[in-house]
Amino acid sequence: MRLHLASGNAHKAAEFAALAAEARLPLEIISARDVGGMPAVNEDTGSFAGNAAKKARALQAQLGPGKWVLADDSGLCVAALGGEPGVESAYFAGPEGDSAANLRKLVKVMEGVPDAQRGAFFNCTLVLLDGAGGEHIFEGRSEGRLLRVPQGGAGFGYDPLFVPAGYAQTFAELSELEKNKLSHRGRAWAGLAEWWSGSRPDLA
Repeated sequence: MRLHLASGNAHKAAEFAALAAEARLPLEIISARDVGGMPAVNEDTGSFAGNAAKKARALQAQLGPGKWVLADDSGLCVAALGGEPGVESAYFAGPEGDSAANLRKLVKVMEGVPDAQRGAFFNCTLVLLDGAGGEHIFEGRSEGRLLRVPQGGAGFGYDPLFVPAGYAQTFAELSELEKNKLSHRGRAWAGLAEWWSGSRPDLA
């Protein structure tokens, strides 16, 4: 069963494939890059749910009727920055969406922030469009804190700076299995998996 992912990000595709396997869902995650590429989308809604829905509908329109599409919009919300970068997480350092530059900028702007004020959380909103165009929304959140210096070589984006609550390691230092249990994306997926198991939709 095919589920098309409204993203050309290889890390996201791999993460969703691992989540589907762990949940024992019979899904083949198809990245947008494997079906002609992701259409250009101006993520200007100001909300995670709005941006995710916009991406999902853009890819579904490109693929044609009857296709199931999944989109996510995720971001890091930092208390000391008034919730930024939030929905602009992918473009924090500029419109080119350079993950390494985004991480460097976050380290820089947080330099003078005391340890007690370095709280942050990751948010993920998944929008699943069924073959008839119906919309299903699932959300997940992971609370934690930010280090001063990135640690770990796994994961992507802001993972090397984020330590989830109750842990001493960053997302970039945890195993894929452990991260998926704790992450915002893993928690949003858990809601989707529960819905999927109960609904048992028949995919094309």
